[in-house]
Amino acid sequence: MDLNWRRDVDRWRAAGVIDAETAARIQAFEQSRAGSTRLRWPILIALAFGAVMIAGGILLFVAANWDALSPASRFGLVLLLVSIFHVAGAVAAEPFPAMSQALHGIGTVALGAGIALSGQIFNLEEHWPGGIMLWAAGAALAWAVLRHTAQLALVAVLVPAWLMGEWMLAIEDRARLGIIGVGHAAEVATSGALLLALTYLSAVAADKATRSRRMLMWIGGVGGAMAAVVFAGVNMGSPNDPRPDLTLLWIAGWTIAFAAPLLLAAALRGRDAWTNAIAAVWVGAMVFVPGLDRGVATFGWWALGAVGLIAWGVRDGRVERINLGAAGFAVTVLAFYFSRVMDKLGRSAALLILGLLFLGGGWALERMRRQLVARTREDR
Repeated sequence: MDLNWRRDVDRWRAAGVIDAETAARIQAFEQSRAGSTRLRWPILIALAFGAVMIAGGILLFVAANWDALSPASRFGLVLLLVSIFHVAGAVAAEPFPAMSQALHGIGTVALGAGIALSGQIFNLEEHWPGGIMLWAAGAALAWAVLRHTAQLALVAVLVPAWLMGEWMLAIEDRARLGIIGVGHAAEVATSGALLLALTYLSAVAADKATRSRRMLMWIGGVGGAMAAVVFAGVNMGSPNDPRPDLTLLWIAGWTIAFAAPLLLAAALRGRDAWTNAIAAVWVGAMVFVPGLDRGVATFGWWALGAVGLIAWGVRDGRVERINLGAAGFAVTVLAFYFSRVMDKLGRSAALLILGLLFLGGGWALERMRRQLVARTREDR
């Protein structure tokens, strides 16, 4: 059984919040439900894989027979795919809620395919970010009605995808003409993506640990790692790219990239969103402060950001931020060694120092991480 509730019960008894009889009832309740929760993860994994395989099989079947269908048959098939899963999800809502969520999620995924196929059927004018916008609007409507975590996950992914698509399409002509560099144009999208991922990652707090917030945390953790790599690559790009003039489009792009994640953080975290503002200052300095976009100072700034993420996790009592911060610090040290140190040493000396770095540095970092994680779990 999970030991967290045991510590909570002991703390409540010591504080006089509950008596021994109430504590015994809580223990009996947790023990009675411990056996039933063992099937939770296998069932969820089976539902997730089943949903993915069903969606993939349907898409393959449609793709294999698409050319043989008439336009009317194609549109009818699109409507059928979008509606049938939502209808099945509504039927399964009462007897099997988890199955209902999976079916509704497939239905919303099918909506995206339906939007793209409808544009192809009727030869509509191409503006692919608009299709993502309609898909995101459908997912948002489904979440507003159903309040399913899967629908919120789709909204959390599709809305930033739409905004980044609109931005890249808006600056495409200017980048092609050489008015602005592709790297500087991508800085806006990658900065916004990294800040949004940090906002998702910080959605869970001590008194705010709902399933939806945990889902956002997972998206932020996975997406944040990928966004950090892309942001670092774009940030250390070619210094010869022309800096854009301060136009209305450029101001709007940077405003959305920074303001949207911070506003969402304020809605999710309230007054604690000041930590997200510090993260925004760190990202802004990486982009706009000369000397931090490349060179040795860049690695120091990334190391400082990793330490800040660890401190953020310690402050909020979140183990995943400590782990990500420790991993980011290790990656920064290794990147600095390979790019700035290793080529200045002999082959044998470079390998020797690298081995010592892995052994000694890895041991010290892991020891520190375990101590911080243990302290965080004790404070919960």
